[in-house]
Amino acid sequence: MPQLGLLHGRAWAVLFGQLRRPPGAVCIRAVHSHSQGTRDLSPQQMVVREKILDMVVSCFKRHGAKGLDTPAFELKETLTEKYGEDSGLIYDLKDQGGELLSLRYDLTVPFARYLAMNKVKKMKRYHVGKVWRRESPTIAQGRYREFCQCDFDIAGQFDPMIPDAECLKIMCEILSGLQLGDFLIKVNDRRILDGIFAVCGVPESKFHAICSSVDKLDKMSWKDVRHEMVAKKGLAAEIADRIGDYVQCHGGVSLVKQMFQDPRLSQNKQALEGLGDLKLLFEYLTLFGIAEKISFDLSLARGLDYYTGVIYEAVLLQTPAHAEEEPLNVGSVAAGGRYDGLVGMFDPKGHNVPCVGLSIGVERIFSIVEQRMKTFGEKIRTTETQVFVATPQKNFLQERLKLIAELWDAGIKAELMYKNNPKLLTQLHYCENMGIPLVVIIGEQELKEGVIKLRSVASREEVAITRENLVAEIQKRLSES
Repeated sequence: MPQLGLLHGRAWAVLFGQLRRPPGAVCIRAVHSHSQGTRDLSPQQMVVREKILDMVVSCFKRHGAKGLDTPAFELKETLTEKYGEDSGLIYDLKDQGGELLSLRYDLTVPFARYLAMNKVKKMKRYHVGKVWRRESPTIAQGRYREFCQCDFDIAGQFDPMIPDAECLKIMCEILSGLQLGDFLIKVNDRRILDGIFAVCGVPESKFHAICSSVDKLDKMSWKDVRHEMVAKKGLAAEIADRIGDYVQCHGGVSLVKQMFQDPRLSQNKQALEGLGDLKLLFEYLTLFGIAEKISFDLSLARGLDYYTGVIYEAVLLQTPAHAEEEPLNVGSVAAGGRYDGLVGMFDPKGHNVPCVGLSIGVERIFSIVEQRMKTFGEKIRTTETQVFVATPQKNFLQERLKLIAELWDAGIKAELMYKNNPKLLTQLHYCENMGIPLVVIIGEQELKEGVIKLRSVASREEVAITRENLVAEIQKRLSES
């Protein structure tokens, strides 16, 4: 045992602090908030979120998709060089002497890695999961550092534009079903953009940099984007002006035909391939009855490096569905495109699997729905309880427990109060506050007569039901409501 005189000054301080601390005391640092760019979801918010997700996933399943899940983190090398300028937003995990890992940035790259790793050549899948990005959060616009994505993708070699058209149809079905207001889906093709850059004289080494500038046209004016191209990225002013003549154009299939006749663009093979696919795409969209929701927009760039063909992005034209609502700027609410070269990056032999997909912006949609609920003061049930088991008398806990077990075993959603002798009025008030439609009441009189009282919370009407018929009567009433 060491002599006390040999302890250093710091050790004395630690020992003295421990002696002064009361027995059993634990030092807890006060936590006042969660980390920046994240949020907690209340039970009311969870109900709304689950309804949105249920609608989205049911649409994916209606189109024949299978569910898939991948790890929340990947090898760092899996994610690097896939996201262009946004690669700096990837969350790297601390190196603890093992593999270098990063939190997933999206669900697309892990899907491509899964296809290559498992040698899957054909798959239609959906995936709902959280992703993480180190960007400046704008909570009012539904932008977070941790957020949920809902993806649908079709992998495999198919005839041109049929899977792409189905992806756009799915976007229309989901946005129409959520009743967010009028929307427009902008469509372009990366081959057309690259063709524009080539015919305008952009050096090939600057394609990605200029593409990321064009991608900002939904947030910045052409004047500011042009300034960025020239002043920050070293592009000649006359080349930027030629690009501006193209990227400020938008329209329907007529614009596609017009671009076919363009003297410069019609000389570029890549651009012609892209225009040919868009022409075919519009034919299929017309057959699906959604062509009026689609705009060929030459400013659409989608900054991610892995896109190789058709790209698209849905924006709300008028967020409020009702005149009383405040407008809410949330940017795009869904986006996607074709990425035919991504799987090959993970295959040892470089074998590619063509893919096309879409992602629904759940957080932004949730912001709109949440604001709408606040505006109209909508009340939300946070539980799905159908029946409450109550008693007007003391010492009836055992009978209540037996009765609620019967209801649970019959698949009925039921609750009771966790007290031996609760007051009846308290129990009935709880049902009204929680929106529980039915109450079953058991007391001395009911026990003697072999019946249970079934009470409607809304009308306050009560009827006596025999114990053996109770479950059937409850199920009948629930099916009619």
